[in-house]
Order: sequence, then structure tokens, then C-alpha cells
Amino acid sequence: MPVTDKIADCLTRIRNAGNAGHKTVLIPSSKLKVAITEILKEQGYITDYRVVPDKVQPQIEVTLRYYGGQHVIKEIIRVSKPGRRVYVASDTLPRIKNGLGTAIISTSKGVMSEKQARKLNIGGEFICSLW
Repeated sequence: MPVTDKIADCLTRIRNAGNAGHKTVLIPSSKLKVAITEILKEQGYITDYRVVPDKVQPQIEVTLRYYGGQHVIKEIIRVSKPGRRVYVASDTLPRIKNGLGTAIISTSKGVMSEKQARKLNIGGEFICSLW
């Protein structure tokens, strides 16, 4: 059965693999998913990732991060969905858990965390939030 929301599928694979205690997880690759995993790595939510070439479609191999035996990502939520897009202006960028979490925003300058978007004073589509 085809997946309609590929970003939600990516986030769910990471969440489920972390809850199951897996070391790595494979995700079908796209430019947006690579940009999201790059932000997760910059913010310290995953250890590393790499794009694995495949005959049909490249895969992203994500190495998950654990601290004290617990998965670092406590909660990851898809906010903007295909049926209901959520956009935020530069002055209303969300603060997740009073700055302890991260929101991922798709802007005209590319995909970035809300902290980077706040520095550049730009808004965009609110993809997901995590902490």
C-alpha cells in the first residue's frame, strides 16, 4: 500500500526504531528527508546518517542516539500535513518546550530549525516539532 505522507512515515520510522531500541533505521531517501535528518544531526537528536545507494531508490541509514539506555527523542510530532498545511510567520515561530525542543521549518531559504529561521527573520511551513 503506498504511503501518502512520506515525511510522517520518515518520522514514524525514527520514533518506532528508537522505542524498539534499534541502533539504525533505513528510510527511503528524498532531498527533504535528507535535509530533515541533517537538522536532527546538527541538533544532536541522531548520531549520524548516510545515504546508501540502491538499485530502486536510495536509502537513508540513520544511526540513532541513546543516553542512559533511553532514546534521546522523547516526542516527535508531524504538524503540517498534506490535508492541512500549517504556516508560521517570522514573528510567530514556535518555541518547543521553552527552547529545549526543536521545530523544523521549510522556508524559502531551505529547511532549517526554528532557531535558524528566527536569526534570519523568515517564516515558512511548520513541518514537525520534537524534543
